[in-house]
Formats: sequence, C-alpha cells, structure tokens
Amino acid sequence: MIELSLNGAAHSVAAGTTLAALLEALGQQQDKLATAINGEFVPRGVRRERVLRAGDQVMCFHAVVGG
Repeated sequence: MIELSLNGAAHSVAAGTTLAALLEALGQQQDKLATAINGEFVPRGVRRERVLRAGDQVMCFHAVVGG
C-alpha cells in the first residue's frame, strides 16, 4: 500500500494503482471529472497510464465551464 492525498485527505491505495482505477474504485463518472496530480492537469485519455506514487496529491473535481 502507498499513501497519497486525495482532495486534501489521506488515502491509501495498492502499489501500481492507476488514476483511472482509483476513480473507478471511488465510483466516480470519469467523463464528468477533471483531475490533477501534484498540481498538473491529467487528461482523461492518460488516466489509465498514470500510475499513482507515494506522496502524490490527487485532485478530482467537476469542471465548470462558462462565463
């Protein structure tokens, strides 16, 4: 298990977990979320490739568009 931050709270995941797998485990609809790791935007198409690491700061939020 590795420790990371998820929306500011401590969270544990198995080593080798991808961002997509984390979102699936949380029951989140990936097409409705924006994601960032360590302050950098992670596009939807990259989430299955991005393996989470100990100490990562993961943010998941609903993107708001408009003006």
